[in-house]
Amino acid sequence: MAESRSPAATYTSPMPAHAIRFTKVFALIAGLALLALTVPAASAGSADPQDAKPNAEAKAALDAKAPPSARVWVSKHEIKIGGATLPYTATAGTMLITNDKDEPMALFGFTAYVKDGGDPRTRPIMFAYNGGPGSASAWLHMGILGPKRTVLDDLEANTRGPFRTVENEFTILDRSDLVMIDPVGTGLSRPIGKGEGKDFWGVDQDIRSVSDFILRYLTQYGRWAAPKFILGESYGGMRTAGVAYELLTKHNVALNGVVLVSPYLDFAGGNAGLNLSDAYVNFLPTYAATAWYHHALSNRPAELQPFLREVEAFAQDVYAPVLFKGERAAAAERQTVLLGLARYTGLSTDYWDKANLRIDESHFLQELMRHKGVVAGRVDTRYTGGTLNALSEMTPYDPYGSAIAPAIVATFNDYYRQELKVESDHPYVLSGNLWEDWDNRHAQPDFVLGGKVPFANTVVDLAHAMTLNPKMKVLVQTGYFDLACPYRTVEYAIEHLAVAPAVRGNVTLAYYDAGHMMYVHPPSMEKFKRDLAGFVDANAR
Repeated sequence: MAESRSPAATYTSPMPAHAIRFTKVFALIAGLALLALTVPAASAGSADPQDAKPNAEAKAALDAKAPPSARVWVSKHEIKIGGATLPYTATAGTMLITNDKDEPMALFGFTAYVKDGGDPRTRPIMFAYNGGPGSASAWLHMGILGPKRTVLDDLEANTRGPFRTVENEFTILDRSDLVMIDPVGTGLSRPIGKGEGKDFWGVDQDIRSVSDFILRYLTQYGRWAAPKFILGESYGGMRTAGVAYELLTKHNVALNGVVLVSPYLDFAGGNAGLNLSDAYVNFLPTYAATAWYHHALSNRPAELQPFLREVEAFAQDVYAPVLFKGERAAAAERQTVLLGLARYTGLSTDYWDKANLRIDESHFLQELMRHKGVVAGRVDTRYTGGTLNALSEMTPYDPYGSAIAPAIVATFNDYYRQELKVESDHPYVLSGNLWEDWDNRHAQPDFVLGGKVPFANTVVDLAHAMTLNPKMKVLVQTGYFDLACPYRTVEYAIEHLAVAPAVRGNVTLAYYDAGHMMYVHPPSMEKFKRDLAGFVDANAR
């Protein structure tokens, strides 16, 4: 497993996207159900069969109640990347998804960028999406991948217009064509006809529908022979691992590579607060990184990386065994852990003791700088905001989301409708609350009892896909200041991939001195592009 840890960045003025799994930006668009239609029968005394046919007015009413149809808007553009001009075609809109009876189920929203003159058989193509569940792709779209990028001031509140976009010199378009996907319930995607939310809003339902869209896109746009990549951020990691396995085993579609950006892969291992030890142990290094960044430590080391190696060793060798022992742990062992937790997080031994050595990220972020009336962000802990309730044990908002979302929302809507000329009466749903009704069960490939496990872990799917396709490579990108998907939870998932040593070497981890959306941090933005471009270049042949 290749690994590259970047040197720590130093910041003197700490001051987001959205909370990837939980932010509410727009209300979820309700699904449009196909209405039952009845045609009035002919009157009993009528001898003319024409009387039984709907008249023009009735036919118009019938057409008005039919499911909406797919539509795309095509436009020509060019961009300069590295001094070279790249002409491309943008195709934005929706694709019709049907069931096995060819009945309409959903309109699937997407935005595709294809280099003009490229060979569709040899030019790489990348499918990308955000997570949530319930998040549209606008964050990646306007943050790092697309040809236009929202102008964001890192660590500042980007809340005052006019909001601007610029040509994105860090787009991946110089290396690959790009298809930004909005899963059903986000963007312009929505159930229609026979489709209902429950057909799409769950781990396995989501994997199937996104895989179905990719298959249809490959067919409709003639990209079957092309080198194929999938990139998913946050919950998009859970989706990507499942899609890689689904495409390969159900449809014989082999991927050249998958990219996991700040990935959420395992429900149990990725959530502190479930009274399972793994998450508490793996969240600790990010607590420490956050405390270090905000100068909340009594004896703050000068450099972050050596400090994190020390915390990681403590978490694994001292903290984890005591959590495992529970009440069997000796008083001296417990005291050693309490002193270490206080030393590495800036929170008191008394606070940790009352929490029985276990706190989730909300408690940590609220407590860390409570005495200053300040709360740190969850999605990117470098960000701070004012405390709304000094007595609260839970963070009621994410300062990162408040600082970043307004600019992303404004610029995407302006760009989509003004430059890409998308005409729709439906709002583009940036973040729907799909997680509230999400079916977290998963038909895990190694679950010998059959059925579904109650909480998904698609690390298993990824391991199976890598074993069946030993030439598929994996790039994992993770930030040190991410408490939505802490870097040690990501490493832990990768460390537990059940694959042969030779296949394990197909995984590369890249680290960034920022949070969940590391690309809002200018140095990390440049590194993100270098890492992603190098990955595509190395694996597109």
